[in-house]
Amino acid sequence: MVNNSEQSQLILQTVIEIAKAENADGIVNLLENAEISIEQTDYNNWNNGTYYFTIFVTVDVKSYVAVKNNLKELESDLLQRFSETMRRSQDEEIVQVNIIPKAGSVMPEQHPHRPLSTIEFERKTLLTAYLNKCSEDELIGEILMPLFRHLGFQRITIAGHKDKALEYGKDIWMKYVLPTQNILYFGIQAKKGKLDSAGVSKPGNANVAEILNQVTMMLGHEIFDPETSRKVLVDHAFIIAGGEITKQARNWIGGQLDISKRSQIMFMERDDILNLFIVNGISLPTAAFPPSQDNEDDNLPF
Repeated sequence: MVNNSEQSQLILQTVIEIAKAENADGIVNLLENAEISIEQTDYNNWNNGTYYFTIFVTVDVKSYVAVKNNLKELESDLLQRFSETMRRSQDEEIVQVNIIPKAGSVMPEQHPHRPLSTIEFERKTLLTAYLNKCSEDELIGEILMPLFRHLGFQRITIAGHKDKALEYGKDIWMKYVLPTQNILYFGIQAKKGKLDSAGVSKPGNANVAEILNQVTMMLGHEIFDPETSRKVLVDHAFIIAGGEITKQARNWIGGQLDISKRSQIMFMERDDILNLFIVNGISLPTAAFPPSQDNEDDNLPF
């Protein structure tokens, strides 16, 4: 598979060697100092199936600023170069290349519970307002997927994206490769609002009993990993809420699960999402910023 670690590095080195032969020094300098990851972002089951991939090229901030004005042209050029390496593959296609900036920082600065700077606090305020108005699909696609991708999770796939009947209790599944090269699989059940244990939840909130059913289904259903060509069970389940997860809701879920399944459950609520998103310097969704206002009155009358 193209997103296999060894295969990804082979593709990268091939593109670099071709760029060197063409004396494309700008491309060479960019790629030699970049981190590359390749992730499946779509699938078409027509004619035996085709897997579609996006390449993420992560560069330092200085390199990103140097190419920022020509970003689209450069990404288009890289897409053509990477696609040339895939001509022999009949069921895999690279459809997009994204260049992403990443600031060099030490791990303590990325601790989610450290004090925020003034700029970070302003970004947190914008993101909070976005969470108040976004849909559940936007929470998943615009917040959770970029967050977990930045944190090192791989093959982040929206389950049931084309057919909601195939979710089997999870909105997203993904995997994390340990330093020992062992793989852990994760499922995510995400809800936009508050997660409580009330018998009848208020509009916009999610009831804990519904979540329990979906989590139980998630832990018991196999997923297919195309990279390893085998079916696997989810090792851990994230229950994520765009609002608060009450203590009563956590305790109720824990009390309904046996000990083995209880250890597989992890919770993430609004504050966790906000802090992780901000301290890791992830770009805010476009809709999180206030709309630009054109100052039509600035035109001089004649």
